[in-house]
Amino acid sequence: MHILMVSDVYFPRVNGVSTSIQAFRQALQAAGHRVTLIAPAYAQVTEDETDIIRISSRNVIVDPEDRMMRIRHIHRLTEELRADDYDIIHIHTPFVAHYAGLKLARKLKLPVVATYHTFFEEYLYNYIKWLPKSWLRYAARHFSRTQCADLDALVVPSTAMQQVLVDYGVETPMSILPTGLDTNVFKSGDGAAFRAQHNIPAERPVILFVGRVAFEKNIGFLLEVTAILRERIPDILFVIAGEGPAEKSLHAQVKRSGLENNVRFVGYLRRDGGLQACYKAADVFVFASRTETQGLVLIEAMACGTPVVSTAVLGTKDIIGTEQGGLVAAENTDAFAAQVARLLSDKTLHAHKVDEALAYAATWSHTAQAEKLVAFYQAVLAKKHTP
Repeated sequence: MHILMVSDVYFPRVNGVSTSIQAFRQALQAAGHRVTLIAPAYAQVTEDETDIIRISSRNVIVDPEDRMMRIRHIHRLTEELRADDYDIIHIHTPFVAHYAGLKLARKLKLPVVATYHTFFEEYLYNYIKWLPKSWLRYAARHFSRTQCADLDALVVPSTAMQQVLVDYGVETPMSILPTGLDTNVFKSGDGAAFRAQHNIPAERPVILFVGRVAFEKNIGFLLEVTAILRERIPDILFVIAGEGPAEKSLHAQVKRSGLENNVRFVGYLRRDGGLQACYKAADVFVFASRTETQGLVLIEAMACGTPVVSTAVLGTKDIIGTEQGGLVAAENTDAFAAQVARLLSDKTLHAHKVDEALAYAATWSHTAQAEKLVAFYQAVLAKKHTP
């Protein structure tokens, strides 16, 4: 098959959407399919993979990390794209990419599908705080219903996200298809070397968050948990790996709480060894986001043999709900801290969860998920071509 994907974000912009697109593209290409991606050009020069069309873009006022593609530049590609004989268009984001993808689908007479990656109902409130939450909730639901109605079919990464859209009144056919993981990528990485590089003693207990340092990730809650843990484990260290708009606020919270000696911001880590080493340096991975449609970082941590303590909300419920490879905690600072302390203090339990995590992560094969995506595409094509 020849698939045309369209997205408002991709690397070097690091987030779950970029990671998902890359995982599926690589698995589909390895299976013999061709996947072309239309994505923004960023100020930072990248060594692009094959079949990526970078579109001239401009800054986004509310989020300087993102870029807005110039839609007319995409429309100019129509005849060039027509010559490439695509089978289907797959949209990954609901902004310029959505409307450009729809227009291309009409012009090229192709079926069009999308993945609903982001839970906008919760996401928007973290960035547009001057409007009432009820207004934003109504807008997000109306926006989602309208956009989903334009599609031939929809991919959702979790059962919880499917139910959210059903509750919105979305009637577009949906398939649950989480992003898979190439676990071989996470076999590399030297945890001991990471600790040495950052002057972290081998015996010091380390908890870790990896991801976009953004308000919707609920990292402030994890800092409160760290403050409670420090009372039981004075040398506890919370490592935060990533970059994002909440960094300034979180640094201020660390200072207010007197956690300077218990929190370490290490910034963005490359996925060719540095990130894996960071995962392996940690004793426990902690996560409490309220907006994850999947939560792939939980699987990444497990693939590195790092057990997880996480809330089970929306997409993360599908991953951690059975407590394979970790423990579920309520979004309550005392309860969450107690689960982390339990894993850190009970060496037998910790060792069991390490083994469990490695085995469980292996079941989230990116190859198997890509095969399911191809079957999804074929079903959409068959329905589209049925008289």
